[in-house]
Amino acid sequence: MSSPEKLSVDVLIIGAGPTGLFAAYYAGFRGLSMAVVDSLPEAGGQVTAMYPEKMIYDVAGFPAVRGRDLIKGLVEQAAQWDPTYLLGRKAVGLERVEDGLEVSLDGGDVVRAGAVLVTAGIGEFTPRPLPAGDGWLGRGMVHFVPALDAHAGKHVVVVGGGDSAFDWVLALHPIAASVTLVHRRSRFRAAESIVREVRALGVRIITEAEVTRLRGETEDGPLAEVELEIKDTGREVLPAQTVVAALGFTADLGPIENWGLEIERRSIAVDTTMATARERVYAAGDVAAYPGKVKLIATGFGEAATAINNIGVALNPEAKLFPGHSSG
Repeated sequence: MSSPEKLSVDVLIIGAGPTGLFAAYYAGFRGLSMAVVDSLPEAGGQVTAMYPEKMIYDVAGFPAVRGRDLIKGLVEQAAQWDPTYLLGRKAVGLERVEDGLEVSLDGGDVVRAGAVLVTAGIGEFTPRPLPAGDGWLGRGMVHFVPALDAHAGKHVVVVGGGDSAFDWVLALHPIAASVTLVHRRSRFRAAESIVREVRALGVRIITEAEVTRLRGETEDGPLAEVELEIKDTGREVLPAQTVVAALGFTADLGPIENWGLEIERRSIAVDTTMATARERVYAAGDVAAYPGKVKLIATGFGEAATAINNIGVALNPEAKLFPGHSSG
């Protein structure tokens, strides 16, 4: 792998979610060199960070596929073209240079690229904090559960009322010593079907309650219990070695918003070639917007191929837009 300060590629892909990973594969298929940058420390974007254990049902060719398995397949698919991954790095600045574009990364490194493809999904997302959890992140409190086995045999308290909270309950229930869901309201944002599924398992659900304190057995020790304040019954203490704070997140495109692109509601306007308002900059996946857009992983795959094929022509006008089928 080249060091970032010396890196020069045909295409820099910003975002290592499903769309970005498929774009990396397709760039290699087109004979283009590529690098993938992402502010998260692992490939997979939201799928890896938020629901690696969740089953996904709308990816073509898979009746159902677990999030982590989908990402594993996409990484393996792209690996044949040896993409350069710059993970845990943020794309900060974009400058036009004589033979392409230069993207500066946090830390001062610069990547030179013939074209840039933004596949940033909803952008950088920041979990909403659990007020009582201040100082406990990494000591028993988590926002996401990338590895279920780390919580096997533990008492787990999931805080939240949305789909993600219920997803974590379903995923952890078979392996945890106990799982309790705590929500500050009596109504949930999650789909009624998943709420029914959790109730059918006999999981304890405590509503109109808030976590007021996290405690360890010692002052600096790992998490041992949580204290709740419940509207109807008052204070209650639950054993807990893990608290999953699934309270949603805020998201924004960060520095990309200052790149001179046409942006509305965290989405980048593109034309039918997936080109943005700025020359040699393209967008695909959930971050790309056009009339009639449907935000699905399957949609992003098609947009990635469209963008890369058009980038191929932009970089080499003698190239064909359609490269032929991979089976050929």
